[in-house]
Amino acid sequence: MQHSPADLALAVKRLQYRHHRRMSTALAPLGLSLVQWDTLRHLHQRPDASLHDLAVLTFQTDQSFGSLAVRMADRGLIERVPGPGRAVRHRITADGERLRVAGEQAVAGVFATSFDGLTPDELERLAVLLDRVLGTDPSDV
Repeated sequence: MQHSPADLALAVKRLQYRHHRRMSTALAPLGLSLVQWDTLRHLHQRPDASLHDLAVLTFQTDQSFGSLAVRMADRGLIERVPGPGRAVRHRITADGERLRVAGEQAVAGVFATSFDGLTPDELERLAVLLDRVLGTDPSDV
């Protein structure tokens, strides 16, 4: 059976939707939303990221991410520190790091079960094809 690009796009969206639902369920006992955990994950990878950078990385607008960052800072998960000029940089706190690690463990099972029907070679081929469709170089990630 030949799959159209629309069929493939819908399949990718369904997988994403399933990931989001399952990750939200896995993160709920930690008191984290998916976007909060994603923020902690990105801050771990990019300390001192700007508000705009974090908004882009978490698929938020600058305004919505700004509100989220304030709430996360109020909870003690991140720090907002002055950067150059009027910029505000963000850093993960010890509590945020603890929850990031716990969240990572919670969502690991979601990813494992999503792809457990694929062999290691199939996983690699899928990754290469997705990189090609996205126009990304795996070494840039």
